[in-house]
Formats: sequence, C-alpha cells, structure tokens
Amino acid sequence: MKSQAPLRYVLLFFVFSAVFKPAPAVTHYSVPEEMEEGSVVANLATDLGLDVKTLNKRKMRLDAIASKKYLDINKDTGELYIVQKIDRENLCNSKMTCFLKLDATIDNPVRMFNIEVEIVDINDNAPHFRRDTMHLDISESTPAGERFSLNNALDPDIGSNSIKTYYLSESPHFSIEIQTGRDGSKFADLILKKALDREEQAVHNLILTAVDGGVPARSGTASIIVRVLDTNDNNPQFEEDSYTINLTENSPIGSLVVKLNATDADEGSNSEMTYSYSLYTSEKSQDTFSLNPNTGEIRVKEMINYEDFRIYDMEIVAADKGANSLSGKCKVRVLITDMNDNHPEISIKSFTSPVKEDVAVGSVIAVVSVSDKDSGENGEIDLHISDQLPFSLKESSDNYYELVVSEPLDRERVPEYDITFTVTDRGSPPLSDNETMTLELLDVNDNVPRFPQSSNVIRVKENNGPGDLLGSLTAHDPDLHENQYLVYFILEKEIVNTSMSMLFSINPENGNLYALKTFDYEMEKEFLFHVEARDSGVPPLSSNVSVHIVIMDQNDNTPLIVSPWRAHGSVVEERIARSTDKGTLISKVIAIDADSVHNSRVTYQFLQNTDATLFSLDQYNGEIRTMRMFSYRDSRHQRLVVIAKDNGEPSLSATVTIKLSTVETALKTYADMTEVPLEYDIFSDLNLYLVIGLGSVSFLLLITILVTIVLKCQKAKPSKAAPPCRNSVISERNSTIADSTLVSNDAYWYSLFLAETRKGKLVVRQPVPKGSRYIVSSIPRGTGLTETSDSAASTLQVGLV
Repeated sequence: MKSQAPLRYVLLFFVFSAVFKPAPAVTHYSVPEEMEEGSVVANLATDLGLDVKTLNKRKMRLDAIASKKYLDINKDTGELYIVQKIDRENLCNSKMTCFLKLDATIDNPVRMFNIEVEIVDINDNAPHFRRDTMHLDISESTPAGERFSLNNALDPDIGSNSIKTYYLSESPHFSIEIQTGRDGSKFADLILKKALDREEQAVHNLILTAVDGGVPARSGTASIIVRVLDTNDNNPQFEEDSYTINLTENSPIGSLVVKLNATDADEGSNSEMTYSYSLYTSEKSQDTFSLNPNTGEIRVKEMINYEDFRIYDMEIVAADKGANSLSGKCKVRVLITDMNDNHPEISIKSFTSPVKEDVAVGSVIAVVSVSDKDSGENGEIDLHISDQLPFSLKESSDNYYELVVSEPLDRERVPEYDITFTVTDRGSPPLSDNETMTLELLDVNDNVPRFPQSSNVIRVKENNGPGDLLGSLTAHDPDLHENQYLVYFILEKEIVNTSMSMLFSINPENGNLYALKTFDYEMEKEFLFHVEARDSGVPPLSSNVSVHIVIMDQNDNTPLIVSPWRAHGSVVEERIARSTDKGTLISKVIAIDADSVHNSRVTYQFLQNTDATLFSLDQYNGEIRTMRMFSYRDSRHQRLVVIAKDNGEPSLSATVTIKLSTVETALKTYADMTEVPLEYDIFSDLNLYLVIGLGSVSFLLLITILVTIVLKCQKAKPSKAAPPCRNSVISERNSTIADSTLVSNDAYWYSLFLAETRKGKLVVRQPVPKGSRYIVSSIPRGTGLTETSDSAASTLQVGLV
C-alpha cells in the first residue's frame, strides 16, 4: 500500500536499547492523536536496516498487541502509516502517558522487532459539566457572605489541556471562589455577596464557564438557577385606598357591587388572604351588602330603596395567612342612584268628538295633562302625536297641552282619525305610556255633484217607441246623507217652438233618460240640451252635463220612381221603331229615396225581360238601351219590368213596368227627345236615312204641338200660377211633408219633363244646393198642355222655389 500524501516523517527520536543495556532493541515513535488516516509515521524499513525490495518476498508483517489495528506497514516503501484515527482519551483514558506497542516480523530468516508508538495528547476536548443546569434555593433572609458549592467541570485532556479556571456571569448578588483539589483538579464555590429580596427578584439566572489551558483554549458552560425563597415580609395592598361605587336602586339581590382585589408580594400562604369588615362598618351596611371573605366580592344582600338610604360607607380589611399575619385596609362608598321606575301618566281633560269637517284651523279639539312621579330627568316628560295627522300639540301651561287643528279637514278623504297621545320621560331607559282617542268628522255639503264626463253622446235609432230608455246620466257626490241625494233635471230649451220636456223625460232619482215620442231621421237628426244634477244639501250644489242625442237613420223609406212617369202605378207604354240601332237609349228609370246617403243609394235591374238579348239596363243610372237591332223574329210587343232597390238593410224596392211596341214607321227616338238646356244636349246617333225619312213627319208634328200650346196658354191666361191639383206637393227640408211628398237626402234634384215616347223631351237640370226649397208637381194627362192624335200628354215638373 502506497500513501499518496507527501511523506512526513514525524519521528521524534530513535533509541537503541543497546545503548542502555544488553537486551533486544526497541524502536520508539511519537505521534499526536487524531492524525488523518494514511498519514506516514516513519520509514520502518530504513530505521530497521531492511532492504525495501525484499519486504514483499520476506513477508514483512505488523502484529498489534491491542485488539484494534491503528497502524500498518507499506511493503512497497517500508513506511509505517496510520490505518485508523487514534483517540488518546479513548485508548488510554485519563493516564498521563499513552503508548501503542507493535511487533514487526520478517521471514527468511525470521526476525522480530519491538516497536513502541507514543500517542501525544492534543487539546481536542472542551470542558463540560455533568449537568448543564444547576438549581439552588436560597432564602431571601440568608445573610451576605454565605458560600454554596457548585459542581465542577470535566476535561478528558491532560496536562495543560485540562481545566485551568472558572468564570461567573456578572451579578450584583453573587460571585465565585476557585478551589484546587489534591489531585490538581479545579472547582468553584458560589458566594452570596448581597442579601436577596424575593419580591424584587424571585429568580436569578447565572452562567458558570470553565476554561482549559490549551492553545487555543476551549470552554464549557452551565446554567445556575437561583430561586429565592419567600418570607412573610410584605403587607397585603388594595389596588386603591378608597372606592366610590354608583348603584341604582332596586338592583336585584345578589347583584355584584364591586370585587375588591388586594395583592401580597409574598408567595404561598404568605400571599393568601381573607377579607372582612372592620369595626368601623355600620350594621346597616353589613345588613345591606354581603362580603365574600375569599374573593372580596361585595354583593347586594337586600332590596335597596333610594328614598330610604342613599349613601353606604364601609371599611374592608385584607389579612394574609402567613405565620406572622399582615393586613391592609381600604374604604368603600356606595352611592345609590335613582332608578326610572315610574311610568308617565296621561289624563284626557277634555275631548270633543264628533266635529264638523269644516272646523277652522287652530280650533282646540282636546286638552291633555301629563305627569311622572320620578324626579330629575326621570321626571321630565315629552308628549307627542304622529306627524302624519293634521293636528298639533300646544303647551298651554305646565304639563297641560291643547290638541289643535293644524290643517283643513276633509271627511271625504279621511272620515275619522285615531289620535294616539304618547308620553315619554327622559330617564334611561325611558319609560312611556300612550292613550288613543277617535275623532269623528261630520259631513258638510262641500262637494259638487260630478258627472263622469262633461258631455254625453247618445245614439238613438229612428222609429223608436215612446218611453224607450235612451241612456243613464249618473253623477257622483262624495258627501253623506242628504248632501249626497241627487235630483236630475232637463234644462229647458225650445227647438222650433217645441220644449225639450215634450221630447225627453229624465228620472229625477236615477238619471235614466227616456224618449217621449217617436223620432224620424228625415225630420230631425239631432238634439242638444243639458241635464243638471242637484244635491239636497243646504245650500244645494249642482252641476250639469251636455247631452247630444243623435238620431240614427233606418231604412224606412221605399225608393220612389219618378221617371218614367205613370199614374197610379199603371203600365208605361213606349213606342220605338224597329229600325232602331244597337245602343240606342230607349228609356231611363229614375228613382229617389228619402233615407240617408247610405240607405238612399239606388241600383236598378231587370225583374222581367221578354228578350234578355235585346235590352240592357245600367244598374247605376237606370238607362235602358238596345243591345242589338230588331229582327223579323222579334215580337212586336216587349214587356220590361225594372226594380229599383235601395242600399239599406233590409233592402226596400219599387218596380215599374214598361211596355214597348215596335212600329215600322220612322219615329223620334228617346234620345232625340232629350236635351240639356243649361250644359249639353243629348242626341241619339240616328242614321242619316232616318233623319231624312222622319224630317217631314217631325215638321208636321211640331206645327201641331205649337198650335196646341198656344190654345192652352190662352185658356190659362187669367191665372198666372200653375193650376192646383191633388198630386201637387210642396216639400221643405226639415219641415212636415204632406201626402205624395218626394224627399231625398241627396243634394241632387232634377227638373223633369216627361212626355209620351214619341213626343216628349227629357230636360235634366243642374244640381240644386242643399237646403233649397223644391216644388214637385205632377200634371195629369188631358190637362191640355200637349195633345196629339194618338194620346194625351203627361208632365212631371221639379223646380226650385
């Protein structure tokens, strides 16, 4: 085994035993303890004079006498090195010298060498105490100079490396004195240099340090705890010399008044104490309050009344339980404070109910007095009512209050008030009481009857029955009793010398409106008047509402056919030429309806037509025209029945029968006889050959007509007005209509002149303004207006007046 570390020869000396005496040689080495493993002690082969090269061959070996092998030989170099770290204290304990003996053996030839290795001590161990903490109990009465033994420290090292001295931490009460034993060991004694006071410091903590003489020096420490034992040298002390306690009257029995606490700086039985009353405490106080001797608690023993006794004085003694008992004293003063144990009281001296709702603001409704038996703030009281009420409190004198009206009252909004008077004292906690009174309000007639709406529109169908209910007009009055009872009237208003009370009736109790007659839309379309509602109060109040009666039209008028004219529903006869062209106007049916615009719209249609392919009828203007020319197969006589229907529901109608006869001779067509004097003339589209063929006949006919007219005018000259007849009718809008009146709500009236088919002329006037007055006359046949050889003339006149 070769050591890699640099070879250090630590050989101290080499001695041959031959120098001393004739005996086997012993090789000595000296090494310090705790050398690192592998460290070289010496070159043993060189020292023994052996050839290094032969060590392996000669099997050189090292035998340890001890059980452990600390050293060995490197057979390659012959060096003696350390195999295991050597601890001198462990190997030799506390011996002053320590040697490690070895035997080195070699073969061929066999030789044995004795080797001694001295282990030299180093300062590798610090001093230490057997106990890290030492406890001492010293009475505080121990005098100064007293000595106390301490445990000494130990150090495994020897010589100068062992313990050299001791040091004590700084303390005003203690010091140490170092002693040396017979074996040279060092120890220390603790000296009390100043008397102890447990109350000042009960425990002293000291540090004792042991230091060895090595270089560098090592040290070890131990704690010294000195507990100062107590002696009874302190009196019990209260926290305060005197106590002042405020206690309310009526405090529950057992209530804690105060807990006294006295302290004693001593300990143990010297600090345990008992509490008691001194001789200066009165029996009244001892009877009223109890004192716990162990805890010092003072509690209420019997009921306390402020009015009986207000101040209690006591003296309390606290004594400890030491052998020589010591005591302390304090004074306790208990001040009884008044308790708010009386509720305030309310007394209603005067109260007026019911009162009228129109009572004046500022009127006194009630007088209230309040009182409280307590004194001070407990006897000071406040009276109030709800802020939401229309009343206020006014203090009239000491503890007397008046309840006055602060806002106008309205029974219809609030019929009665629950007024709660609440009285509260100013104690802590405050006590209160309350009293509730009910104020009723009497009604006065201060509300006008009111209708739900300012105007009412009532729609009534014409042809109603007399006595029919038209509607109900109801007003509301929030007042009570007679102030609420309403009577209804119709305010008189005359219409065309007719009073409203003759047309309508109202129930005075419930406002139901009735019709007294049957209304005709064609006569009167609306009525406007007022209805008044009046209460029964004093003075009575009233209001009115406008009533608008609107008469609604019903389809109760049948269309009246005015063209072609026929007397008493007879058949109208017309003649036409067979050579009439297609589209020729044959006749025109005109009907009028007295109903309203919607119901008076008239439409026309054939009810009967001999040949549906020959004639057409315009459903809106009633014109009958040819759809084709006549043929030899067509009958000479054609019968047309035209129905005129209005637009009502249900629809009403009228019919006219027209009998057409065809002739071979040329005749004037219906269109030829029609002219529009004011605006335009209507001519039929005749073929040229008809105009020429009929020219001569028309000339002769015209001469005949002129002669006849002249004769008629001469006969009628004495009378400038048209002769009256039974069918003549004068119609004025919105007035009574006589028999045979023709009434239409259309604004269009026509002036008609009808003659016989071959000789007549249709004259259509322009529309007449609405509201104008018309004269409709029917002139019967044979009056002499026009005459022909074939038939008499028939005339219908509609003119403005």
